[in-house]
Amino acid sequence: MPGPLAGVKVLDFSTTFSGPYCTLQLADLGADVVKIEAPGGDITRNLGTSREPGMASVFLACNRGKSSLVLDLKNASDRDRLDALLQNADALVHNMRLPAAEKLGIGPERALDVNPRLVHVAITGYDTTGPYGRRPAYDDTVQAMSGLAWLQGLSGGEPTYVASAVVDKITGMSAAMALIAALYSAQRSGVGQAVEVPMFETMVGFNLTEQWGGRAFVPALGDTGYARLRSEYRRPYRTSDGVISVLVYHEGHWRRFLGAIGRADLLDRDEFRTAAARNDNIDALYRLLAEELTTRTTADWLELFDRIDVPVARVKTLDELFDDEQLKAVDFFHEVGDENGRYLTARPAFRFSATPVADPSDMRMPSRIDELR
Repeated sequence: MPGPLAGVKVLDFSTTFSGPYCTLQLADLGADVVKIEAPGGDITRNLGTSREPGMASVFLACNRGKSSLVLDLKNASDRDRLDALLQNADALVHNMRLPAAEKLGIGPERALDVNPRLVHVAITGYDTTGPYGRRPAYDDTVQAMSGLAWLQGLSGGEPTYVASAVVDKITGMSAAMALIAALYSAQRSGVGQAVEVPMFETMVGFNLTEQWGGRAFVPALGDTGYARLRSEYRRPYRTSDGVISVLVYHEGHWRRFLGAIGRADLLDRDEFRTAAARNDNIDALYRLLAEELTTRTTADWLELFDRIDVPVARVKTLDELFDDEQLKAVDFFHEVGDENGRYLTARPAFRFSATPVADPSDMRMPSRIDELR
């Protein structure tokens, strides 16, 4: 398979979302990813819509481009097969708690003893050197623990979850980045290593990026916060006949928008004159924006914001994306599969000029569990 990671062999012992999403990125980049499942298969084989048992939509989405193998790591003969796989692998990924991985023979100490050049990546719930290290963790609990659910509730409601497995996917992408960096180090030094990527700590750093506020300083100059992102008026806005998203952000945006509606004088007021002042008083500006947008149609606003070069977009449903003109033009969705079944998948979004990835139509789809051994 072509791509910048062509020739790299990855053993994927992960389940559900974070690990499979990590190794999906690697497979998209051309790595030879072998998904190793316990007897009975990954739990996601039965999550989502299914045309046949064990081939549900969630499993297909997370595991395209990978080959598959069933191993019973509680069985002595399969443990021997495991060692042969480890000896020929460049990297291993799992998202079990470490005691479980050690019990199955894929903990970092044993794996690196079998293959000292191996990059061993463990996606954990929490940094294992801390007091939470042995706790179980899932996307929802880490959204709560990391402050994300609280942030989501700041628009006037109760704490709530993002309607996506965002923690798993962000941690999976971070794990893919860490794995590639460790592979680069191993290539230069000839020595592998154990890498731990904790969900909780990854998301705390992610969430705080623009939210440090006064806590970025020692001593603290105040609480955390970024007023624009916390405004209850930061949301998709109602027009007279629909809903749109518009981001009037920097001074040029505000001058052009306020000029278009006959309110350019507002930027002469002290509370709106500078970027810092506008941020401190963002609720007033966003309230004006929300009220003004109700006075014209969606089509009128789309035309106006395009004309004055302010970012604007319709609010689309997921179903509408399959007919989106941009996604059609860039050939984003592809049919894959064979006579045993056809599926729709999304191609990798990135493009490489020198090491292009495989044609999406040639992507390998996961095998049925009864075909594996």
